Amino acid sequence: MLRYLLPLGVFMAMAVFLAMGLSRDPRAVPSAMIDKPAPAISLPLLRAPGQQSGQQSIQQPGPQLDVQALRGQVWLLNVWASWCGPCREELPVLRDVAQRHGIPLYGLNYKDKPEDALEWLARNGNPYIASASDTDGRVGIEYGVYGVPETFVIDGAGRIRYKQLGLITPDIWRTRIQPLIESLR
Repeated sequence: MLRYLLPLGVFMAMAVFLAMGLSRDPRAVPSAMIDKPAPAISLPLLRAPGQQSGQQSIQQPGPQLDVQALRGQVWLLNVWASWCGPCREELPVLRDVAQRHGIPLYGLNYKDKPEDALEWLARNGNPYIASASDTDGRVGIEYGVYGVPETFVIDGAGRIRYKQLGLITPDIWRTRIQPLIESLR
């Protein structure tokens, strides 16, 4: 009898763990970075070099996105790429957030060619104050990026307070991110 009860007990335990795993929201991936300082971003900015040749490029060395200089204000870091379909979908929401709500919005162009990123921004509109170019994904790894798009809410003390996996919809903005930002201001 005992030889039947042990396998049955193991099977029941496995079934319970499987049921618990299946009942979780697959988009709710916990971030180890919540309430931790936002990592430094020592990357060049995507920017047009001027109107000489009409070509846009990345300038190195040159201005960089300085996370420390943003202390004292609540801001958003949006991780995006020109090859990302949902990134284009969320652009109208990001543009609205930056313009209507006055939230400083910075970009982290992730694993992308700078020339492709600049062309994509020129074609689709650029909602960012500045966007750093993370061609090798190193800074993305420091932020714990799983994919694009992702958006981080960073408070005035420079700590990551929220991470949105996937695109920001008007509903997500209204119910999750905007209330958090208002409480942090």
